[in-house]
Amino acid sequence: MACVTWEPLGDGKKVMSLADNSLMIWDLQESSTKAVLSSSATLEGKGQLKCTSGRWSPHHNCTQVATANDTAIRGWDIRSMRQIYCIDNAHGQLVRDLDFNPNKQYYLASCGDDCKVRFWDTRNVNEPVKTLEEHSHWVWSVRYNHSHDQLVLTGSSDSRVILSNMVSISSEPFGHLVDDEDLSDQEETQRDEKTKEPLQDSIIATYEEHEDSVYAVEWSSADPWLFASLSYDGRLVINRVPRALKYNILL
Repeated sequence: MACVTWEPLGDGKKVMSLADNSLMIWDLQESSTKAVLSSSATLEGKGQLKCTSGRWSPHHNCTQVATANDTAIRGWDIRSMRQIYCIDNAHGQLVRDLDFNPNKQYYLASCGDDCKVRFWDTRNVNEPVKTLEEHSHWVWSVRYNHSHDQLVLTGSSDSRVILSNMVSISSEPFGHLVDDEDLSDQEETQRDEKTKEPLQDSIIATYEEHEDSVYAVEWSSADPWLFASLSYDGRLVINRVPRALKYNILL
C-alpha cells in the first residue's frame, strides 16, 4: 500500500487507496466498519508500473485525483476512472509527492529524486509553470498552505525544510490576505500606501534543525502559520512562520 487519502470535502465517506499499479475508490456509506470498493483503475504501459504517491483534488466537486508512478504524473476522473491527463516526464527521476493548490483550480505541485519541486497547470502539461531547485538531494514532501497558497513547504534528504513564497502563481498575487482586525493603524496605513504590484517569488526561510532525511512536512489545520516536519531519526519539529516575515509577505 503506497497511499491512503480521504476525500477532502463532503461527508468523509470516500477513501482513495494506491497499491502497486492500482487506484481504488472505497465507499464507507453503507457501513462504518467495512469499506465497499466502488471503482478502480489499473495503470497501463510498459514494464511493472507502481504507484508511489497520490492526492485527491479539492476542486471539481472532488471528482479528480492525481497519482505518481516512476517519473510520470497521471490525472483521473473518478466518475469514469479514465485518465484525463498525463505528464510523462514530470521529473528526471522518481516522483515522491504531490499536492494540489487548495485555492486555485488546476494547479499541482510535485517533487522528486531529481532534487526539484515543480508546479503544473494541468490544462497544459507540456511544461511546468515554475521549477524550484533549492534542495541538494531527494525531495520527499511538498505541501501548500491551506489558507495562503503562496506559502509552500518542502522537505528533503538533505535534512532541510524550505519555506518558499510562490506568490506569482498563487490565488492572491497582490498579497492582501491579512484580516483587517489583525493590523495596527500604522500597518493598515502602510498597506494602503503601497502600490498593488505583484510580489516576487523567493525563499523565505531554510530550517536545519534535523540531522537526517526529512520525510514529511505538514501545515497545521488549525493555525495557518504553524507547521511540522518529521525526519528519519524520529525527530518531530514544530515551527512557526515568523511574524515579521508573515506581514512582509501578506501586506
